[in-house]
Amino acid sequence: MENLLPPAALNRKYLVTGGAGFIGVNLVRALAPVARSLRVLDNLTAGRQEDLEDLPVDLLVGDIRDPDTVDQAMEGVEVVVHLAAHTGVVASVADPMLDFSVNVTGTLNLLQAAVRHQVSRFVFASTGGAIVGEAVPPVHEDLPPRPLSPYGAGKLAGEGYCSAFWGSYGLRTVPLRFSNIYGPYSYHKGSVIAKFFRQILAGEEITIYGDGEQTRDFLHVQDLCDALLSAIQLEVPFGRPIQLGTGRETSINTLVKLLRQTVGTQSFPPVRYAPPRAGEVQRNYVSLAKAKKYLGFTPKTDLLKGLELTWDWFREQGRI
Repeated sequence: MENLLPPAALNRKYLVTGGAGFIGVNLVRALAPVARSLRVLDNLTAGRQEDLEDLPVDLLVGDIRDPDTVDQAMEGVEVVVHLAAHTGVVASVADPMLDFSVNVTGTLNLLQAAVRHQVSRFVFASTGGAIVGEAVPPVHEDLPPRPLSPYGAGKLAGEGYCSAFWGSYGLRTVPLRFSNIYGPYSYHKGSVIAKFFRQILAGEEITIYGDGEQTRDFLHVQDLCDALLSAIQLEVPFGRPIQLGTGRETSINTLVKLLRQTVGTQSFPPVRYAPPRAGEVQRNYVSLAKAKKYLGFTPKTDLLKGLELTWDWFREQGRI
């Protein structure tokens, strides 16, 4: 991955929450060669300690909802990248209280500790479509928030606290709204690309919820990490969200066609359609205007190439 910033600009002390998870492992691998020190806080419910074993990382196993653990993790830290979350629309509909406790209470714990420990920057992983709901795309940061799921509501609350902690305490918060991220290390990721690849490896039928014409904006994790490296260092409007994606709209039916092209027709399992799921938006892709303006962000990985890279990784792992 080509970093957008010179290594010296990133020579700082980092805490990455959720750093043993999908995005976290990719980010830690990008930071490891340039960071002065690197600490990960993860409860390992989805993350894998083995993925960090070859890296110069101080792993603290614990929960962001525990203030004492968070205080311990924050000691001596200059920059926090907060990725830990209870992820997924469907999971949040099934258990909204769990979603709230992790995504709202956990985030507030971290923000308070960041102020106590005089952290210089706090980057928060938010989400796009789940916050704005059914809006005519391209989705942009000035649309009124109308979340359709507890997950979207919890991430919106996190953004609100990021704004408040910048306004009230001067904590330099950077909320970033991620689109649909895919790539290596997404073993247990519930998003559609990782799930479909696991089903293909297992020879299981692929299920599309709805008619397949719902759309998403799929961003490769290497491009996301480039944006995160910029958000760590560059001057941005603190406390205000910036959306990250490709700016391209892809239907699930089109995604399946690209997956079939990537995997090969002979190895591709049957596809069936099921009723749509509650809380999910029909159309979503993002405007990159603010990401380009403030982060100099331009994604480099087109979807077909990204799928090929991800499929190669899944096959090498041999995991389902």
